[in-house]
Parts: sequence; structure tokens; C-alpha cells
Amino acid sequence: MRFLFTCGGTAGHINPALGVAGRIRELMPDAEILFVGAEGHMETELVPREGYDLKTVRISGFQRSMKPTMLVENVRTVGRLIRSSAQARRILKDFRPDVAVGTGGYVCYPVLRAAAALGIPTAVHESNAVPGLTTRLLEKKMDRILVGFEGSRSYYHYPDRVEVTGTPVRVDFRGADKGRARRELGLDAQEPVVLAVFGSLGADYMNRAMLEFIRRMGPKPGFRLIYATGKQYYDRVRAALAEEHIASPAADVREYIYDMPKIMAAADVIICRSGASTISELTYLGKPAVIVPSPNVVNHHQEKNARVLADAGAARMLLEGEFDGATLYDEVTGLLHDPQAMARMHMASRNLGVDDATDRITSIILGLAQKDKKE
Repeated sequence: MRFLFTCGGTAGHINPALGVAGRIRELMPDAEILFVGAEGHMETELVPREGYDLKTVRISGFQRSMKPTMLVENVRTVGRLIRSSAQARRILKDFRPDVAVGTGGYVCYPVLRAAAALGIPTAVHESNAVPGLTTRLLEKKMDRILVGFEGSRSYYHYPDRVEVTGTPVRVDFRGADKGRARRELGLDAQEPVVLAVFGSLGADYMNRAMLEFIRRMGPKPGFRLIYATGKQYYDRVRAALAEEHIASPAADVREYIYDMPKIMAAADVIICRSGASTISELTYLGKPAVIVPSPNVVNHHQEKNARVLADAGAARMLLEGEFDGATLYDEVTGLLHDPQAMARMHMASRNLGVDDATDRITSIILGLAQKDKKE
């Protein structure tokens, strides 16, 4: 059988496709798998690293600004969309997949639209709580729409095609164990651990808040902080800490966290953004969280994701501009001193998580491919 995956732009779009492709490869070692991504984006690095063939098309997203330069760029985007549709059609005809699956990114639109036109079974996975533009445009043409949360059903016009699958997490999260993670990291088994992370590059507002957070910690805060500044801000944060003589032996300040599954498993409370992958990891592990959605995401997707957890009692949500580092410190320490609240958040988070998301999606994809074979 031949399986085509299309995804791109962010790790949150790419990792679910890689997880499902890996599961298919385990079940069907002889399966042929091809990825289609966008030129010059993250998928061109991540997908080949996992041993999959990748074809690219030239595509970009529409700008929502009315500035003249953005309007010109949108005209160019229309031209790229037309050309990318032709490219996608050629790739599909050459590869002849039994099923085509999209997991997010602008590239999904021309590829899945062309696949549907050619009569190839199709599925799109939407990891955000509310469908994005690409998913909304494709909805009518898809055989299956796979969503992360039960509450997401109401946003779609074709509920009979919607299936709640959850969002796959990276394989390193499976079987994560708090005690084992702490032993391997050399952390005290009893001391609470707080993880603060805001993306690989970091965020200026959150880094300024974390400076005040560390000021409040003092020498003996009663917990350990592991804090990733992001690559853009590490030197600036370290300089500010040195200049103001702010230091806490309990604060481990890093540029980037390379062993994220292990550190998330070890943590008691996580301060973070609310991208779809992060949400799926939090709910998979059942971690109480203080979530600060990024305000720079199209259509406020992160805030909508965060509200799903906040409304369920799985997280506390703070919005940028409405709090400072002192407020954040009080929120986190308040949780650490309330074991019952932490336990309730843990259970609420786990109730939102889907442990077998990868297998659910794989089963649906195999069903689509086998149905096409029978027909």
C-alpha cells in the first residue's frame, strides 16, 4: 500500500504525521510512504531525518494585513497556489497513493484538494480546538475529519465525517514516568519541580515576567525551577540576572531544553504556551499547568486551545498584558501549596487526553485505504 502525508510549517503539524507514519511502518514494513511539504519550511529538515522521502511544492499563506506590501504578497500567494495545485497533482499521479492524509499547514490545501479531485480517499487532522482556515476550506471535500477534542465537533458542518482521535504525541512521551525521569535527571524525589518554557525561540514578555519570578524565589523557595529562555533571549536574560544580582540556587536557567519529554514527566507544574502539540503533551501526561497563550497566533488559536483546558479545570490561563511576574509567582506557588487542587487538575487533564491517538488515526487511515481497494 502507498500512503501520502502532507504537513508543514511547524513541528505541531509535522510531528503527528511522523508519529502515524511510524506506526504504519511498524505494522506494514513494506508500505510505501511519501511526504509532501512546502519549500523552505521545517518539514524539509524534520521529515528526511526520520528516513522518509519528501516532495515539496511552493506555497505560502495569505496575509491578513491590508498594508500595500501585504496585498501584493497575497497576489503572489494566489499565483503560488495555482502552481502548487498543478505540482501536487503531478506528485499524486506519479505516486498513486491509496490514501492521502493532511495534519496541518498551508501545503495541505492544494495537496488534499487535488487528491479528492482524483478520487483518492482523504483525511485531515485538526489539532487545534477550533478549525483553521485550511481545514475549513477542505472540510467539504474530505472523507474523514479527525479532531483532538470532543468539544471541537460543533465547529464542523459535516458531523458524520468527524471523528475524535486526539493528537499524537512524540514517541518519547509514551511510557513517561515521573519517578524514573527524576532519577535520570538527578532531581530530588520529593522537591516540587516547576518547568517554564515558551517555545524554541522564546518570548520577550514571558522572559521579563520570569525575571521577576526568579526575584521572588529567593535562596530557598521550596521548589526547583527549570526555565528555558529560548535561543533569542538567553544572553539577554543571563545579563539581566547578573546585572541586577538576581540569583537563586533553585533556578536552572537554560537556553533550550533538549530532553523535553523527560523534564515534562518530572515536573509538577508547567508554565507554557498552548500550541496544539503542547496541549496534547500536557493532557497525555496529566500535568497541571499555568498557560499563557501566544497573542501572535492567527485567529487566536492558542487562546482557544487554552480555554479548553481552563474550562475543564485542567489549567489556569493568564493573558499577556494582564499579569506580571509577581502574579505568575503567586499563581504557581498557590498551586504547589494546594495538593488537592493539583490532584483535580491532574485528573481533569488526563480526562482530556487520548492515550491511543496514534493508533486511532492509523486505524482510520488503514480503513480508508482498504475500502478504496475493495471498491
